[in-house]
Amino acid sequence: MAGERETIPARRGRAVRLGAGEKLRLINTHGTQVVDTWAFNADDMAECMSMEHSRVAIGGVFPRPGDTMVTNKRRPILALVEDTSPGIHDTLIAACDRWRYILLGAGDDHDNCEDNLHAALAELDLKAPKTPSPWNMWMNIPVGEGGSVSFEPGVASPGDHVVLRAEMDLVLAFSCCPQDILPINGVACNPVDAAFERL
Repeated sequence: MAGERETIPARRGRAVRLGAGEKLRLINTHGTQVVDTWAFNADDMAECMSMEHSRVAIGGVFPRPGDTMVTNKRRPILALVEDTSPGIHDTLIAACDRWRYILLGAGDDHDNCEDNLHAALAELDLKAPKTPSPWNMWMNIPVGEGGSVSFEPGVASPGDHVVLRAEMDLVLAFSCCPQDILPINGVACNPVDAAFERL
């Protein structure tokens, strides 16, 4: 329902259907949380928002208000209408998964964004054929001299939000990233909840 705020629980995912032209506000409730974001064509889950195709479409690695992300078929799928944060939203890093946490020494049963995506879609009786690279809202991955990357705390403030507009009928999925080893969710390494509301 429009205007009703819904929580994305800490370390978990949510998915929602949006019709073409509908808008959604995604809110960084505490100012520290990375929210992995995916979009799928509602009529063909094999067509999805693609970071590699979108970087070409927008001519950069940091989407700005007015930019439109595209699918793996290079069609517009999700527009960034408004952004009250400093605009640091990563398009380079894959979703965390069980293998990532094994490599970080956390074992193979750590909460992760890949599992969160598929669990959120299952709640809508949907299944994605793969895990696309996400648009990592508020994830601070600076590209340094020589092309190096680092995993830094986010720079968003509590209540910062983005407004997203569906450019086709789509399924939008989110994961409050459960990363608690690296400081991307703040120096305390404490994943928290976020929220969204239809506009």
